[in-house]
Amino acid sequence: CNQMIIVGAKGFAKEVLEVLLEVNQENDLFFFDNINSETPDLLFGKFPVIKSLDDAKNIFLKDARYVLGIGNPLLRRKIVDVFSSIGGSLESTVSNSSIIGSFNVNIGRGSNLMKLSLISNDVTIGIGAIVYFQTCITHDCILGDFVEVSPGAKILGRAHIGSYSCIGSNAVVLPDIIVGQNVVVGAGTVVTKDIPDNSIVAGVPARIIKHLEPLPF
Repeated sequence: CNQMIIVGAKGFAKEVLEVLLEVNQENDLFFFDNINSETPDLLFGKFPVIKSLDDAKNIFLKDARYVLGIGNPLLRRKIVDVFSSIGGSLESTVSNSSIIGSFNVNIGRGSNLMKLSLISNDVTIGIGAIVYFQTCITHDCILGDFVEVSPGAKILGRAHIGSYSCIGSNAVVLPDIIVGQNVVVGAGTVVTKDIPDNSIVAGVPARIIKHLEPLPF
């Protein structure tokens, strides 16, 4: 059996769909959305949308694989907890046009590597990360779990990005910088100094503009 569930049926899920089409995972493909009542029963007139965990369980009896199709880091973590509890097997999606180094690259399960993403050698990426269009992660970088690297962002040598953090579109994290957990780096920001946990930063150079509540776990 070759079934697969994309969890989510909105914006990011449609982009994940394109990556699955690249690797010929088109037949027996389902979307899952138990939140939005306006979601059609067939997405793009072709792909069934299942709307309950019981339906997902039934599919998992034949093929337990699912991929993440929602962008928010905390929701991604929640999905993994729920779908693992009903027998799901979390899979990654890797675009054929992504470029991945040949040596010591470790990418956690459930990650989404989108078109034209570039990952160099000696890079570690945690569970459930999003590495978006035209991003660049250079040598010796470490990214935690459920990190999002938005389109055009660059993370340079030996930088560390904490779990549940989001690097905004076209932002740059300079070499040797440590970005904490639960940090939002605004679009176009240049990070020149370490950023503490639970912060929103923006500007050139980056400055803290807001403090966030610590994560509940």
